[in-house]
Amino acid sequence: MSDSESHKSLRMPDEDEVFAVVTNMLGANRVRVRCMDGKERTARIPGRMQKRIWIREDDVVLVEPWDWQDEKADVAWRYDKQDADQLRREGHIQEM
Repeated sequence: MSDSESHKSLRMPDEDEVFAVVTNMLGANRVRVRCMDGKERTARIPGRMQKRIWIREDDVVLVEPWDWQDEKADVAWRYDKQDADQLRREGHIQEM
């Protein structure tokens, strides 16, 4: 596979979204995430994602922090392993 094939354009965060890495599965459709803005948050997996997309520890996700409660967020997107590796290579995600 050539470089141009392996480099696909990925969904990037909107102005109200931030990259995060799942650190814990909490149950009840909630996960603990470490966001790239340095905060730990409890993120909710919305109903539209629950049965279709399986989220596991160490997955890279996009979360949308709540305006009124900063320690909570909603999961907006999950990247698969290849996409997460590409984000790390491009420097969007820093390992902590």
